[in-house]
Amino acid sequence: MPRQSRRKSEFGYMHVIVRGVARQTIFEDVSDYKYYLIKLKKYCMETDVKVCAYCLMNNHVHLLLHGDSTSISQLMKKLGISYSYYFNKKYNRVGHLFQDRFKSEPVEDNVYLLTVFRYILQNPQKAGICDTTKYRWSSFMFYDSKSDYMDLTLIKALLGSRSVYENFVKAGNDDQCLDFDTSKHDDKWAIEEIGRRLGISSGFVLLSYDKEKRNMAIRELMKCGLSKRQIERLCGISRGVINKVELSA
Repeated sequence: MPRQSRRKSEFGYMHVIVRGVARQTIFEDVSDYKYYLIKLKKYCMETDVKVCAYCLMNNHVHLLLHGDSTSISQLMKKLGISYSYYFNKKYNRVGHLFQDRFKSEPVEDNVYLLTVFRYILQNPQKAGICDTTKYRWSSFMFYDSKSDYMDLTLIKALLGSRSVYENFVKAGNDDQCLDFDTSKHDDKWAIEEIGRRLGISSGFVLLSYDKEKRNMAIRELMKCGLSKRQIERLCGISRGVINKVELSA
């Protein structure tokens, strides 16, 4: 079955996740985290991609990137090959280190940009490791720092001072961002629920609805348990539209 092409962001921002195959640990000690960040910087400089946020967990990585989709793909390929070679050689292992190709979702507006930004930085706290502000392997500490490969220009324009930034990151519970296991129900259930709730054969029928009818349908699907990610993927509706519908409810 051919691979589905990645959705491109008109806004220029992308949320990316890579994960160890079979949930395997991909960072065994401090030097592994450091090596990954060194290579992230190196390949960002080579591909002209900027990092807005990162969080390295023991078996997966979250990145908020700014750049064109081709450059982001090149970055992730270079990074994956380099780190896999390093890790396999160091720990005398063979085979794939990462689960499939990297997962990604486009970020299409300022509201969702801030949502993803906070979601990434909150990962250690949600995992019960430590407070968001104390985690060593995220970009939380770099809000006021200058960097060759990081760019928080838009984030700072939206949030302002460091005190506002810290309060923003600590607040909220952003559980609707892309992840490997975000939905309470699988897509088979979601497709059946779309048909049962709305009486349509495909979620993409919503694209033919007028604005009011479409928004009513989105609210109904969210109410019955579909995640934003599922509505976006199975109905072809952008995350920005879904977020606006949620805020207006």
